[in-house]
Amino acid sequence: MKLFIPKETQSGETRIPALPEAVKKLAALGAEVKVEAGIGAPLHIDDAAYADAGAEVVKDLDAALAEADLVLRLNPPDGPGKLKKGAVQISYLDPFVETDNVKAFADAGISALCMEMIPRTTIAQKMDALSSQASLAGYSAVVQAAAKLQRSLPMMMTPAGTLSPCRVFVIGAGVAGLQAIATAKRLGARVEAFDTRPVVREQVESLGAKFLKIDLGEMGETAGGYAKELTPEQVEKQQEAQSKAIARADIVITTAKLFGRPAPRLISDKQLKEMQPGSVVVDMAAASGGNVEGSEPDKDVVKHGVTIMGDTNLEGRVPYDASQMYGSNLVNLVQHFWNEDTKAFELRMDDEIIQGALVTHDGDVVHEMIKERIG
Repeated sequence: MKLFIPKETQSGETRIPALPEAVKKLAALGAEVKVEAGIGAPLHIDDAAYADAGAEVVKDLDAALAEADLVLRLNPPDGPGKLKKGAVQISYLDPFVETDNVKAFADAGISALCMEMIPRTTIAQKMDALSSQASLAGYSAVVQAAAKLQRSLPMMMTPAGTLSPCRVFVIGAGVAGLQAIATAKRLGARVEAFDTRPVVREQVESLGAKFLKIDLGEMGETAGGYAKELTPEQVEKQQEAQSKAIARADIVITTAKLFGRPAPRLISDKQLKEMQPGSVVVDMAAASGGNVEGSEPDKDVVKHGVTIMGDTNLEGRVPYDASQMYGSNLVNLVQHFWNEDTKAFELRMDDEIIQGALVTHDGDVVHEMIKERIG
């Protein structure tokens, strides 16, 4: 099987799809691996490292795509390009937004697997790119906020006096939120957190943070492990109950993303006014509408003396680790569906991972949720 990994072209992207160590594992499966020249440039990895790992380094992108049976990428490509009919393409796809892209893959007869749609099941954990990247994003959110804050995070006892620890409030205790909590605690901050799923309280408290109790009535999580969407009444109740925690926090981090839907508004302009000047809010959902009123994607906005950070690629702040983890997710996915006899990637249509992540196949959009969105 001919496997090709092109370099990333999205503006501002600091990550790459695979490090040489991932390529080495793919080549060991028996695949004929090619990578595009310059693939490792953002991380200062030269082409020779990929050649040493067992890949052929090629400069002609169109020719490599035209003969590839399997293509591995990070970000959504701008259409299928020169991919041949029947090829398999694996990457992020943002399918609820990039609907024209989805249609183009279907029309070209490409089997497109969406990394965002990997099911959150035990067997798929090693392939779950959303979780691996979210963990790094949660870490980066705290580090970037600390760099913007006009105070130090830990308590310090000095001859000149004692500095009290900063307060960090994390809204949402999923993968990103839990890593943000852990990072803030390691840096010496006092940490509070809230999540609509009471089941995560134990995890929050195990990290040394205080769990904010808010009675929102019937709550829970989806079969995929995500928090269920709140009703407008529950959102209003949550906002009111969080106001005191927000007002006393030096750093607030919001992590509420809803895949395929606009992010819920969790912090209002009124609540921002109640924060101390110099405080920092990190809106991790800025790319999908934002949890914070006034946040803007990839911009720092100052309102009422509060800095609102809208960085949409926080994981890209630690690009080497993010690339290593994403490449590992890809390798685990390919290995899981690799046929040792034919030395090829198999689309096992009865497998729950394929059923959850396959978006287009054999000329059609096959994922029911996305098919409904496209109409």
